[in-house]
Amino acid sequence: MPNLDLHKYEKIMEIRNMRLGDIDEIIALQSSCFPGMVPWKREQLESHLAIFPEGQFVAEYDGKVIGSCSSLIINFDEYDDRHTWDDVTDNGYITNHNPDGYNLYGIEVMVHPEFRRMKIGQRLYDSRKELVAQLNLKSIIIGGRIPNYHKHADELLPREYVKEVQLHKIYDPVLSFQLLNGFTLMRINPNYLPDDLQSNKYATLMEWNNVDYQPKTKRYYKTSEPVRICVVQYMLRKIDSFDDFANQVEYFTDVASDANADFAVFPELFTTQLMSFLNERSPSLAVRKLSDFTEQYIELFTTLAVRYNVNIIGGSHFVKEDDDNIYNIAYLFRRDGTIEKQYKIHITPNERKWWGINAGDRVRVFDTDCGKIAIQICYDIEFPELARIATDMGAKIIFTPFCTEDRQGYLRVRYCAQARAVENQIYTVISGTVGNLPQTENMDIQYAQSAIFSPSDFEFARDGIVGETSPNLEMVLIGDVDLEILRRERQSGTVKQLKDRRHDIYHLHYKNGGK
Repeated sequence: MPNLDLHKYEKIMEIRNMRLGDIDEIIALQSSCFPGMVPWKREQLESHLAIFPEGQFVAEYDGKVIGSCSSLIINFDEYDDRHTWDDVTDNGYITNHNPDGYNLYGIEVMVHPEFRRMKIGQRLYDSRKELVAQLNLKSIIIGGRIPNYHKHADELLPREYVKEVQLHKIYDPVLSFQLLNGFTLMRINPNYLPDDLQSNKYATLMEWNNVDYQPKTKRYYKTSEPVRICVVQYMLRKIDSFDDFANQVEYFTDVASDANADFAVFPELFTTQLMSFLNERSPSLAVRKLSDFTEQYIELFTTLAVRYNVNIIGGSHFVKEDDDNIYNIAYLFRRDGTIEKQYKIHITPNERKWWGINAGDRVRVFDTDCGKIAIQICYDIEFPELARIATDMGAKIIFTPFCTEDRQGYLRVRYCAQARAVENQIYTVISGTVGNLPQTENMDIQYAQSAIFSPSDFEFARDGIVGETSPNLEMVLIGDVDLEILRRERQSGTVKQLKDRRHDIYHLHYKNGGK
């Protein structure tokens, strides 16, 4: 029998780096894989090859490109949890690629429909994992589609759908594959890809950790994440109308904006200034009249946050909700016009006695364009568990609007805020009321000295005080904090309170509440 020329039977499968000559095939491939979605532009793929060629792979079978994947390197901690595909890819051009980053972020994987079930996707993922090992990166992060979700959207929420896929009760061609490849779910992001109608625009944010990652001993950083905070020490004085209040608030917001502040912080219950013209002597009735201004208060601060381009911690305000109970609520008014709220969890005996205030039962952490923050109203900062829960949820700054009538009460807030900064390696901010409202029951005198606190270590402010106001004067404090220094010190500070916790002998169990 003559020797066979085996080469003529060969069909070579190769995973290799992308080349400029592949671009037309990749664009055609994407149209086949994701009909109805906007395909790559040539200039986007050219940008990938110019910026990070080693992160772009194709699967070539018998001389034809049948699969591809693209990626970039980032520091994931620098991105908002609500980020979209456009945010993390700089609109597909990856010009935000950071060669000194920690995480490989996968932005695209596709396999031609005719060649699926040939382990093409597996090979592309393996190439990414090999690259992560070569570059000594911490992890791979991906924003994965859930293309079968549209079939179940009428009966399942996204998190319920994902849970069913995790339990193998539903098959999803992307999510099921990622789970089999060792990726774990971090969260679900809405509006990730606006043209991904099959996923109802949702994406699962997933991570694969490099178990061989070795922290680098020499890594230098500049001060790269400054956040400017304007703390308003607000004087309560008699006014005659809501417009008087609005004018005073707008003045301070303008001051914060002129200073290019990222946050303007107002004190707890400073809206009680409105009681000075309500002519109601009964504290419990006055509080209910005050809650009638809730919509005006929210509209005012939403408008100011957008107009002056500053995130506003709107102090706190008494709000009557549908259950007819009154709550002490702090609002976050983002400069993009969105609003969040945090209920006061621990109600003081004074609030309960005079006003009948009800307690919230949920610790919240909010995404902002300056990272994750929490709000803990006055008395709440005196309970260390809340700050630890917020820190574990990712908060880097805790804002504490407060209202105290004497120095003893003020010092409880101050000392506890400083302790929370040290214990949790975070920044804390306290903002209080001064002045007096002689005709307003239970709000007649005030004592405050507002401040910004840092952890206590070499890279932070002396004495752990970024800045503080003079006691009992109406004024603002403007100070900068740096989240990059915070990140570094958590990893390599003189002490590492978060890392050195003894989970083997104690832990904190948080029962997630509702308000």
